[in-house]
Amino acid sequence: MKIAALAIFFSCGVFAQDDLSPQLLAVKRIYVDRLTGGETAAQLRDLIISSLEGTKLYIITENPDRADLVMRGAAEDLIFTDVFQTAEGINLRGGASSSSGSSTSGRYNGVGSGYDSRSSRAINVGVGEENSSNIHERRHEAFATVRLVNKDGDVIWATTQESTGAKYRGASADVAEKVARQLADDVARLRHPKSPAN
Repeated sequence: MKIAALAIFFSCGVFAQDDLSPQLLAVKRIYVDRLTGGETAAQLRDLIISSLEGTKLYIITENPDRADLVMRGAAEDLIFTDVFQTAEGINLRGGASSSSGSSTSGRYNGVGSGYDSRSSRAINVGVGEENSSNIHERRHEAFATVRLVNKDGDVIWATTQESTGAKYRGASADVAEKVARQLADDVARLRHPKSPAN
């Protein structure tokens, strides 16, 4: 009986997680915590703070006690080299050879006679082609996965962004801009929800 009751509770959505995203509309201050990652995480944190400030959505504070929400997460800026090696080759070798010979000679009453025949054939075919390439490509990638947490420790918003760089921005600056833009877009959707289609 208890199992059946639990099944009804689950099917009715009693235990479904609440949508906490509307809390974004009541927030005034955000504190961006230290991000985990490599040495570049601190630089990415500063870029994210600058991009969030540029949205004019919230006050970005350096005092976590005054913040309504705390942004936590991880970020990294990686520079590495991809190596591509290819090799193609075609080799065909063949050979044939044939030789025959005949020789007859003799003398009769002081008169010499003889027969001599020689034949030789040879076929030799050779084809060879080989192509190889060794390409070193320098890559620059950055990523950030961040979340906004309220004072109860509940996650009310999260995003993951990555970039290999933009036309006028490096990879890190582009990731920071994407984080801020995603937050701004989500807040705009909350402020102006689309009416359901009839």
